[in-house]
Amino acid sequence: MTEDDLIARFFAPLAGPEGLGLRDDAACMTPPPDCDLVLTVDALVAGVHFFADDSPASIARKALGVNLSDLAAKGADPLGFLLTLALPADAGEDWLAAFAAGLGAYAAETKLPLFGGDTVKTPGPLSITVTAFGAVPTGLMVPRTGAMPGDLLAVTGTVGDAALGLKLRTERDAAWSRTLRPALRAHLLDRYLHPRPRNGLAAALRGCANAAMDVSDGLVGDCAKMLRASGVSGVIDLGHVPFSEGLETVVEDSSILESAVTGGDDYEILISVPPAHWDALRQEAERVGVPLAAVGRVEEGTHGLSLLRKGVPFAVSHGSYSHF
Repeated sequence: MTEDDLIARFFAPLAGPEGLGLRDDAACMTPPPDCDLVLTVDALVAGVHFFADDSPASIARKALGVNLSDLAAKGADPLGFLLTLALPADAGEDWLAAFAAGLGAYAAETKLPLFGGDTVKTPGPLSITVTAFGAVPTGLMVPRTGAMPGDLLAVTGTVGDAALGLKLRTERDAAWSRTLRPALRAHLLDRYLHPRPRNGLAAALRGCANAAMDVSDGLVGDCAKMLRASGVSGVIDLGHVPFSEGLETVVEDSSILESAVTGGDDYEILISVPPAHWDALRQEAERVGVPLAAVGRVEEGTHGLSLLRKGVPFAVSHGSYSHF
């Protein structure tokens, strides 16, 4: 296939009207009235962000999901996305068909149409870059930099599932995993493959949160980043961090607990919320079916993030996943 054939066959059917049928060099979008645009981009590379033998549909879903998570944390509603594919020689028509089918299904489910992009060959590993566009009412984007002393620190969903799912892939015979029920093992593996962006909570964040960010590199490290960016400090009580049912006994092991709270790929939302707005946020989270737990508080000062476990300080060897 030529590049034009590839685009016409696999990706033009996914394009929204802004994409002009993917026959032009650019898309054309009119922003919603009285809204700011929110833009985010994430690159995923085989062997770094996913396994090369993961299903093409799962890879597609992850590529979109990590960007949707960023939009959700900013309080933004999805508008559309651009896609860049760097394809190795072994990514044939069957792979592309499965990838495009998975991409199209998830894009339709999340109301995120394709605007355009680029497709190239690479001698290196498969690489996927998605740039997503969202909208918020003017002036209401939720920043990373707004956490205030006295705020509660809260997190959606459960923490550490994806990190432990990755450990199941790379440490198949690890002693810690032998007590896990088959259903829990399957859940952890699925959470690594398939992020669950919390876009249903976006509107509530705009009205309730002082600051928010998605947890992509680990709860501890990402919380430290948000506090540092806001010029404040804080504390997390690890006894309040939500874990999937069945993990409680596993995370009693300090090394597994550390992996859970510092490992990446949760794609939950970390939120700094004034106590006066907590009940409203919690009620809206319950209404839209997003689990939400208060795990700590924001404090004055610049000493960073402290961790408590059973009332005593808990130290970790590293805060989060880092590429560098």
